[in-house]
Amino acid sequence: MSLRIVIFGANGPTGQILTEQALAKGYTVTAVTRHPKEFGQQHEQLNVRYGDVYEPATIANAIEGHDAVLSVIGVPYSWKEITVYSQSATAVVQGMQAAGVRRLLCTTAGANPNLDLRNEGIVFGLLIKPLIGRTLYKDMHRLERIVMASDLDWTIARPAQLVKQPTVTSYQVGEGYMVPGHRRTAYPDLADFLLSNVTEERYVRKAVAVASPL
Repeated sequence: MSLRIVIFGANGPTGQILTEQALAKGYTVTAVTRHPKEFGQQHEQLNVRYGDVYEPATIANAIEGHDAVLSVIGVPYSWKEITVYSQSATAVVQGMQAAGVRRLLCTTAGANPNLDLRNEGIVFGLLIKPLIGRTLYKDMHRLERIVMASDLDWTIARPAQLVKQPTVTSYQVGEGYMVPGHRRTAYPDLADFLLSNVTEERYVRKAVAVASPL
């Protein structure tokens, strides 16, 4: 029987690639999104269903019967308060505990909790991150605290600036918030890292940076 995984945030750029890669590996995939009708992929081993982090029951119901959970939920930068990351973490952790599912892989970003501006570049370091991105990064860190406080077998991937790339590259992984000298992470690389570690134990209960040579 193939590995059964559920992907939250499946309709986003990372989620779409993650779904494609998982199906190519022969996994049985449940893709969860707020807009199932807009999900363009079809496959005999793919089930697309509705889920919203602000409706925790829809998250818990989607988790039941799976071997692992991959959460790549994301929202744009906003001046307004953002809670979708922490809300998703709470709903996913509680749903997994109720269902008896232990393996969780999720994503945040390579931004440290103190909004350290070193090595970030002028635009990202002085404008996007401390001003426009402040509410987003704060909620990502709330997500990390919720996940880290759980008893699950979690792994947190912290990509740098996400960019398009046709194929998987020779990406690097390092503990912490950044891989020195690397400021970009290709979507296929992030997806590949998550899938490659569903059954691996090397990064269990660790938060790591994932970066591409771009």
